Amino acid sequence: MPVLEITHRHGKALSPSGLVPTGAPDWIQSIDNPYLHGLFAPTVHEVHATELEVEGELPKELCGAYFRNGPNSAHPPTNRYHWFDGDGMVHGIWFDNGRAQYRNRTIQTRGWAQEHKEQRAIWGGVLGPFDFTLPGGPLKDTANTDLIVVQGKLLALWYESGVPVALDPLTLDTLGPWDFDGALRRASAHAKVDPATGDLIWFRYGDRAPYMTYGVVRTDGTVHRTDITLPGPRRPHDIGVTPHYSVLHDFPVFFDPELFRQTGKRIPVFHREVPTRFGVIPRFGTDADVAWFSFEPCYMLHVVNCWEDGDTVVMVGCRTADPTLRPDKRDGRIAAMLSCIKLQANLYRWEMNLRTGATREGPLDDLNAEFPMINPAMTGRRNRYAWLQHIPWEIPATFDGLVKYDLTDGSHTRHAYGPGVFGSEAPFVARPGATAEDDGWLVTFVTDRADWSSACLVYSAQDIEAGPIARVKLPQRVPAGFHAVWMDGAAFPA
Repeated sequence: MPVLEITHRHGKALSPSGLVPTGAPDWIQSIDNPYLHGLFAPTVHEVHATELEVEGELPKELCGAYFRNGPNSAHPPTNRYHWFDGDGMVHGIWFDNGRAQYRNRTIQTRGWAQEHKEQRAIWGGVLGPFDFTLPGGPLKDTANTDLIVVQGKLLALWYESGVPVALDPLTLDTLGPWDFDGALRRASAHAKVDPATGDLIWFRYGDRAPYMTYGVVRTDGTVHRTDITLPGPRRPHDIGVTPHYSVLHDFPVFFDPELFRQTGKRIPVFHREVPTRFGVIPRFGTDADVAWFSFEPCYMLHVVNCWEDGDTVVMVGCRTADPTLRPDKRDGRIAAMLSCIKLQANLYRWEMNLRTGATREGPLDDLNAEFPMINPAMTGRRNRYAWLQHIPWEIPATFDGLVKYDLTDGSHTRHAYGPGVFGSEAPFVARPGATAEDDGWLVTFVTDRADWSSACLVYSAQDIEAGPIARVKLPQRVPAGFHAVWMDGAAFPA
């Protein structure tokens, strides 16, 4: 494919929400919403650029691609816009023999295709009110949240239990829905792959009883599936896995079904009187096999890792003690637009003894950090290291630095991206032949608000305090987004 050359225009002042950055659509100027401006503004360009300029030196052994998903609205919203509403767009950078190339593509879901055909927004978004007469339901499945590599496929997933969408890992072109021959028609964003067996462990949730389904897709294509009974509709975001068990989540954050019926709006409420519950289920277990454990009320988006320690299942995650926005509005307007749930979390550990029923919980650190990544070979196994994004209190949906944690004691090291520079989730890439858990690199995108330039940074995972070892200049601005994944060169199609 030939390189698409684009000419950036300078950002223009916009009141009161900030700036129209380079490459953003003109229609955002008429909409006062912080998640359509500045770092969050969508981009209109799809670009392919080769022979990217590199500052420093890219490791010759770094072979593969870094992909990052995120929302990128193509049309002006018809209702109150929420950051989760944007159409999925994947930005990718491919490395080989010390060189790099970049490409970004819109994920052409069925909803995107319908709106592209009519050249307007059809679905109203997660803030409601909902129109149940729309095709496929009141929400558009955007596939904008996560990316996973499973059985040689690159799949985009949506946080509201959507249809997995396959992408070509060489071009990022949309290949279409991928349901593993009917085994996985819908799944929440954070399905997990067991590195030892290749099993794909997934769950989905909904507004009707029994409210959750759990399952496993084996590498031979056979599927295990079971319904999980919950007290009501919930919005769990992640799942924990170990070699023998999975950990299901039931948080006391849920909407009022009666208010939903009356107004068509789903407003999440934190119920402080209701405990958090985690359900440990054997990998191929059923609803009857789930052992439920109660803990202090809280909320959590992302699990760091889980492992087995004798009869005990241990889970480390990013815990939000109270997701409710403060009534005095000190959390700010940009936090309020996250649908009444704060992105404020700290590293936390839970323990569940399957033999005695005993529980234990407590914080590992009080730093506001989220979007964790580990050495993927350690998924479900006891690991020592994790790399998270530091979240500034003033802009709760952005990342201003990397944090490396030692999970044995909660100690950490940090590296700030710099004033006005914000990053993306940073997957770990193992060095070929490495024996140490942290011997490898971290890869991330950053965007600088000073000039709206973006770059890809590569760090030594063992020493992030030293700063990036290489900086690759990108041909366009990369908006703030959600999750990222590394796909090793050996996993690509021949």
